[in-house]
Amino acid sequence: MKTKTTATLNEIQQFLAPKKLAVAGASRNPKKFGGTVIKDLKEKGFELFPVNPNADEIQDLKCYKTVADLPADVKHLLIITPKTSTTDVAKLAVEKKLEMVWIQQMSETPEATAILEEAGVPFIQKKCIYMFTDPVKGPHNFHRFLVKVFGLYPKKVN
Repeated sequence: MKTKTTATLNEIQQFLAPKKLAVAGASRNPKKFGGTVIKDLKEKGFELFPVNPNADEIQDLKCYKTVADLPADVKHLLIITPKTSTTDVAKLAVEKKLEMVWIQQMSETPEATAILEEAGVPFIQKKCIYMFTDPVKGPHNFHRFLVKVFGLYPKKVN
């Protein structure tokens, strides 16, 4: 089975549309990536469900110990874990029958993507969520501009 390397803009928009996401790898430390993602997505109006086995609450949000503990109506998962945890999180996402998964760039592993692909779970990889959650600010906006200039921004498929 061929590994999927690109996502269409349609898939990215479909993932973000419900504005309801679980975030595996959420951090209690607001300065770490897993903390800034929670803060920024919360400010952009997303309803978030942080997943961290070592926290009961992150930024005033109830935290779940594992993907298996998420409420049944949470269907999309952003994985921002260290690579050493990504495969286990992908397995739990399949078991939980989540509808879509985004593996943040630098978190993906061939094993995790193979698990999702084999289970038929649509997923996004090799993309930074910050480039697609409007409003895109600061260095992410500049990065998005450069990606568009060089023709590497995902295309919308009709």
